[in-house]
Amino acid sequence: MKFPKYLPILLSSTIFPATARETAEIGDLDTLVITGKAESLIGSAGTASKGQANREELLERPYLRRGELLEVVPGVVITQHSGDGKANQYFVRGFNLDHGTDFSIRMDGQPVNFVTHAHGQGYADLNPLIPELVDSLDYLKGPFTAELGDLSTAGGARFNFIDTLPQGIASVGIGENNYFRGLLADTIDISPANDSGDRSALTYALEYNYYDGPWDKEGNSQRINAFLKYFQQSGQDTFSITAMAYDADWDSTDQVPTREIRNGGIDRLGNIDDSVRGDSSRYSLMAEWERELTDGKVHADVYFGRYDMDLFSNFTYFLNDPVNGDQFEQEDGRWFLGGEVNRLWEFGGGNTLTVGLQTRNDFISDIGLYNTTDTVRTSTVRVDDVTETSVGVYATGNYVVNDWFRMQPGLRADAFYFDVDSDDPRNSGTETDGIVSPKLNLVFGPWQETEIYASAGMGFHSNDARGVTITVDPATGLAADSVDPLVRTYGYELGVRTEAFENIVSTVSLFYLHSDSELLYVGDAGTSEAGPATERYGIEWSTYWRPNEWLMIDNELTLSEGKLLGVGSENEIPGSVPFTINTGITVGRAEGLFGSLRSRYFSPRPLTEDGTVDSRQSWQINGRLGYRKNDWEVAVDVLNILGRDDNDIEYFYTSRLPGEAAGGVDDIHLHPAEPRTVRLTLTRHF
Repeated sequence: MKFPKYLPILLSSTIFPATARETAEIGDLDTLVITGKAESLIGSAGTASKGQANREELLERPYLRRGELLEVVPGVVITQHSGDGKANQYFVRGFNLDHGTDFSIRMDGQPVNFVTHAHGQGYADLNPLIPELVDSLDYLKGPFTAELGDLSTAGGARFNFIDTLPQGIASVGIGENNYFRGLLADTIDISPANDSGDRSALTYALEYNYYDGPWDKEGNSQRINAFLKYFQQSGQDTFSITAMAYDADWDSTDQVPTREIRNGGIDRLGNIDDSVRGDSSRYSLMAEWERELTDGKVHADVYFGRYDMDLFSNFTYFLNDPVNGDQFEQEDGRWFLGGEVNRLWEFGGGNTLTVGLQTRNDFISDIGLYNTTDTVRTSTVRVDDVTETSVGVYATGNYVVNDWFRMQPGLRADAFYFDVDSDDPRNSGTETDGIVSPKLNLVFGPWQETEIYASAGMGFHSNDARGVTITVDPATGLAADSVDPLVRTYGYELGVRTEAFENIVSTVSLFYLHSDSELLYVGDAGTSEAGPATERYGIEWSTYWRPNEWLMIDNELTLSEGKLLGVGSENEIPGSVPFTINTGITVGRAEGLFGSLRSRYFSPRPLTEDGTVDSRQSWQINGRLGYRKNDWEVAVDVLNILGRDDNDIEYFYTSRLPGEAAGGVDDIHLHPAEPRTVRLTLTRHF
C-alpha cells in the first residue's frame, strides 16, 4: 500500500475516521462520509448526552468569537461581559459557569481551565485556539465519566488538534470596526525516503487578529497565535510534540448600569470607566505518545507551560471609594505542568478496561488583587504565592452482558495539596484533601436502532486555594470563614438515542445535578465565590438530519430548573438560563456555493435570589454565504443579522455614579450584544 504525502493519524483515546477532505487524499482507502453530530454512536456511547463534532462542522459555523465554537455542544451558550481578550461567559444545564467553573475544557491533553485564578475559579480562555487546527471536538454532560475529575460536574469538552493538514491555508479576513485576521498554516512532509512505512511531518501556523469592536471606546484588541507540531508514526507507535504561543492585549468596555443608558448619560455601547484594559499570554509545550498492542493500547501525554494575565475592571464605579473610584487590578502569573498515562485492555466481544493516572501542578507567583485609579495602583488588597497539586487515578470499563445490555462502571480517586504563602501570615497555610467518585452507565439495546441509557455518578470541584486557608478578610480586616477544599457533586441522567428514521439522529436526556456548594459569580466583585448547595433538573432534546452529503439541519432544545438549597424562599440561582434553543441549516458541496444559517435563543433568567428581577431574552441569528472553486474560497459572514439590541450578559447589584447618594443604587448592569456586523474572508488552499 502506498501512503499519501500527508496522512492524518489521530492521537486521541477515542478514534474518529478521517474527514471528507482528508479521505480524498488517501487513494487506497474506502471513501468515508463524515456527518459530525449526525454520526451514529449506537453501540459506543455510554450516555445520550455524549457527542462529537468534526472539523468541517466546526468551520462551517459563522461565529463572532472563537469561544462560540463550544456552542456546537447542545445547550451551551457563549457570551462576553468585558473585553475581547477575556475568557467568555459559559452557560449550560442551568449553570451560569462564569468563565468556566464546573465545565472542563481541554486542548488535546492540556487543560484550559485554571484553578485558583485571579479572576475566578476554573477560568477557561479559548483565545489561544486556532479554529482551523481543530480536527474534532468531543463533548459530554454530567459527572458520569471517570476520565474527567475537577471542574466537570456540568460536563466537559475536548478540542482535538489535527496531526497534519490536508492542504496549506492562507487566509485573510476583514470587516467592520477595523476587524482583521490573517492566517498562514501548512504541513511539511519530512517522512524518510525509504519504504519502511514510517511517516513524520511538521505542521505550523501563525495567526494575527485585530478588532476595535463597535464600542464608543475602541477595543484595540490584538491577538497573536503560533502553533508548531511535530508528528511521527513508526510501526505501532505514534508520537507528537506541540508548541503553542498566545499573546494578547485589549481595552475593555465593562458592563454598564441601565439607569445611565435610560437617562442619556451614555448610549448602549458606552462606558463609565474608559481606562480599564487587560493583557494575557499563554505558552505551552505538549507531548503525546501512543502504542497499539495486540490486546489494546497504552497512551501517555505531558504538558508544561507559562501563563500570565493582568486585568483592570470597574463594576461599581464610586460605591466603595467616592474619591478614587472602585477600579481594581487582578494579576495572575504561573507555571503549570501535568500529564496522564493510561492503559486500555480489550478482552474481545466489546469488553474493555481502562486504567489511568493523571496529575496537575500549578505554581502561582504573586497572584494579586490591587486597588487602582486609571490603572495606577493605589493600594494592595492581597498578594499570594500558591502551589496547588493534584493526583487522580481512575478505572473505567465496558462490559457487554448480552446483545441488548452493557454496563460502563467507573471509579475515580483524587488527592489535592494546597499551599498558600500570603502577604498576611494569618491567611497562609497548607491543606490536603481527597475524594472518591464512583460512576455507572447502563445501556439497553439497541432495539430498532434505538438505545436507552441510565447513568449515575459522583463528581466534585475544587475551591480557590486562597479561600481554603483564609482566616481574615483582606479588605475589611474582619474574621473570615474558610471554604471546603473539595466540594461533592452528584447527578443522574436518563436518556434515549434513536436512529430509527433514515439519516436522522435524535437524542433526549432527562438530568438531575446536585452540588453541596455552588460556585456563584458575584457581579460587583468580578469573581466567583463559594455559595450554598444547589440542585438542577431538566431535559435536553437534539435532532440532526442529514438527508444527503450537502445538506444538514439540526435543532437543539434545553429546559432546566435550578434552585439554591437551605436558604428559604429566596432560592433562585442568578443567571441560571431556563430555556435555550439552537437551530441551524448548512448547505454546500466541495465546490460551488455553500452557506450556513444559525439561530440561538436563550430565555429571560433570574438575576436575584428572590426572583423579582429578570434579564431580557436574547435571540441572535448569524449567517454565512460563500463560494468555493479549485483551491480558492470566499465567504461573507453577517453576524446578528436582525440587528437586535440584545444583551450578552446582565447582572443586578449596587453601584454608585458621580453625584449619586452614598450607598449607591440597585440596578441591572448589562453588556450589550454587538450590533449587526459584516466580515469578508478570502482563503487559498495550497
